[in-house]
Amino acid sequence: MPELRKDPVIGRWVIIASERSKRPDDFVLQEEQAQKGALCPFCTGNEDKTPPEILAYREPGTLPDKPGWRLRVVSNKFPALRIEGQLNKRGEGMYDKMQGIGAHEVIIETPDHEKRLADLEQGQIEDILWAFRDRTLDLKKDPRFRYILIFKNQGRAAGASLSHSHSQLIATPIVPKRVMEELVGASEYYEYKERCVFCDMVYQELRDRVRVVGQNDDFVAIEPFASRFPFETWIIPKIHEAHFEEATKHEFSKLAALLKDTMGRLKSVLKVPPYNYIIHTAPYVEDYSREYHWHIEIMPKLTRVAGFEWGTGFYINPTPPEEAARYLRGDDPISTPKN
Repeated sequence: MPELRKDPVIGRWVIIASERSKRPDDFVLQEEQAQKGALCPFCTGNEDKTPPEILAYREPGTLPDKPGWRLRVVSNKFPALRIEGQLNKRGEGMYDKMQGIGAHEVIIETPDHEKRLADLEQGQIEDILWAFRDRTLDLKKDPRFRYILIFKNQGRAAGASLSHSHSQLIATPIVPKRVMEELVGASEYYEYKERCVFCDMVYQELRDRVRVVGQNDDFVAIEPFASRFPFETWIIPKIHEAHFEEATKHEFSKLAALLKDTMGRLKSVLKVPPYNYIIHTAPYVEDYSREYHWHIEIMPKLTRVAGFEWGTGFYINPTPPEEAARYLRGDDPISTPKN
């Protein structure tokens, strides 16, 4: 019997279509053939094929925009928003518009073309997290920007145009609608219960343990109760924190360990799936420190969003999060899913 579940943060309803339930093997896609070498602008030796470095972690004595790096940050060659200019907010009758001002950067996560996030050493993943933090702290100084979104597209089905492992950062002059929905939902929950909805979620998931994928002292990885997609996975700090960029060195170390473990589980079970992940953090221009709780949302691209989803805002998920968690933990499912 299908089940309707309500997301406790933004109130979105999801259909868990258990009658369509699928095993992980039912989602496996043919692995994409990666282009490499001279054809890939992100490979070492091709530094002149990208815009100049904004930030790089390098071996001592190596020169900017030359080999010897272990991570590079460059401007996106085809940016969604451009950093030059002013916002110039204006109206056109009933419509509002402004210049497309922002920052769009690419974090090239490794010089090795063949490696994916799950293949990197924990220290390399820590480097990526530090790059996110360093660029966020720098861009926060720009008064034109109100939000910074960090995300990763891996695989063509997830929107990646290049297979070389990379992530992106976009600074925007407005707080995105999806983020505002979470902020509003978290604020309403806090006003009613005087508690953070994400903290309550962490507490209940650790108590129930049926949707927990992994954890360490500082973070927990779960399949959300109202998962939109099969094997959607969230990583949430156990202690209340509103801003990703304010995490400590110790926390980044623990986050890197759990992120590597989680991505490794997804890779093992789903055979290198295409996916997106997004870091949702509080805006830095308003104070949401009491009610909001930063987190990472990992969304394998295993199903397609079609007319029903676009028309209603509902999502149909054929894999209950409890069963997804069992697969990722390596447990035997309680029941055999139907094909």
